[in-house]
Amino acid sequence: MSTLPHCPQCQSEYTYIDATLYICPECAHEWAIEAEEEETTSIKDANGNPLQDGDSVSVIKDLKVKGSSLVVKIGTKVKNIRLVDGDHDIDCKIDGIGAMQLKSQFVKKI
Repeated sequence: MSTLPHCPQCQSEYTYIDATLYICPECAHEWAIEAEEEETTSIKDANGNPLQDGDSVSVIKDLKVKGSSLVVKIGTKVKNIRLVDGDHDIDCKIDGIGAMQLKSQFVKKI
């Protein structure tokens, strides 16, 4: 079967591709293929919930701080995260430790 997305307006499953657009034959809605790809590349937490700038998260695993003897303990709450590109996709400040970068696979959204 087709792996094309359903129409965002009428939820029709009969969409098709024409050049750089998805097209719905039932309601004639057209949308860019790039817009769909951006949605699928969003940053998600360990449970698959999408993360956004300003969210609060909780650490799900003890994490050693590189270059230090400090450890970020499981259950540590981190407020007001900022999403960035790269290997570590979350910039944040943790009370008692300071500015850090975390991987989204080790946090869950609160």
